[in-house]
Amino acid sequence: MGEESKAKWEGKATIELAGNKVEQVWPHLEDFLNFHKLIPLDVCYKVEGVPNQPGLIRYCAAIIKGDDGSAEPTTNWANEKLLEIDPIQHSLTYEVGENNMGFKHYVATMKVLPINNEAEAGGCKIEWGFVSDPVEGWSLQDLNSYLQSTLEFMAKKIEAACSKAT
Repeated sequence: MGEESKAKWEGKATIELAGNKVEQVWPHLEDFLNFHKLIPLDVCYKVEGVPNQPGLIRYCAAIIKGDDGSAEPTTNWANEKLLEIDPIQHSLTYEVGENNMGFKHYVATMKVLPINNEAEAGGCKIEWGFVSDPVEGWSLQDLNSYLQSTLEFMAKKIEAACSKAT
């Protein structure tokens, strides 16, 4: 009679950048077209829309080489649409559209938040939360682990860029 609904997946990765303030970190995340500077992507470019405005669609791709080097490399790719961006709250929300990685419906929000007493001690944290349909070929634990490791990689890149700027 009624459609059977599948459970949604939800998760969140978080990392603290104790030595950097929100205002130092946010510019690295709000630059939606330069995501390739933060994570290992081979390509990230505008498909359509106005840079850093809702409706912007970016194409991201990473070439994955075989473990032993003899296998033909494959390319994982996705079109991602910026849904909301809030420079005051230091957050952005995007969705994964057409892709070849098994995502059907995936919406994520990235936020840069102050750590308690930021004015005294400094520091912030990045949260990367998501809601999605189950992803083909992945478990929820795999997706959470992937986001956490990617966020840790991003944090190192951001910290290095912030230290060069000071």
